[in-house]
Amino acid sequence: MRNTEMARLSGLVGEWTTTISDAWFLEPPGTEVPGNTTVTWLGESLLVVRSEFGGNGQAQSDMSLVLGRSDANDRFVALYQDNRGVCREFAMTFDGGHWTMTRRDPDFHQRFIADVEQDRILGRWEASEDGGESWRKDFDLTFTRA
Repeated sequence: MRNTEMARLSGLVGEWTTTISDAWFLEPPGTEVPGNTTVTWLGESLLVVRSEFGGNGQAQSDMSLVLGRSDANDRFVALYQDNRGVCREFAMTFDGGHWTMTRRDPDFHQRFIADVEQDRILGRWEASEDGGESWRKDFDLTFTRA
């Protein structure tokens, strides 16, 4: 039986084309990095998000998220990993139209903020090195249903 609260994320399930854009670390300015993302159920209570980016002369990268929920604490959680060996935990909110993931760790704070539509997700990753006092955009991340 599907977890009732996790079922609210069902609209994320499927195949997506993804694009990284407006990234401070990409040269030249205006560079876009294409990718693809697959969101699938793992059992009845977890979602697995797998993304691959790059190729065609650009550096290849991949990242994965496992989205879940602590029913006892009444909150969503996300575990992140990428091909650099990075592993991070994020607090998550999702109300159907807005999706956020936030972490406040000793090395730096980070967040993902997105507007969710049926066939498109417009998001951005941001970072803060001063405990969340100020934020800089790392990059925009756009998902379009394939």
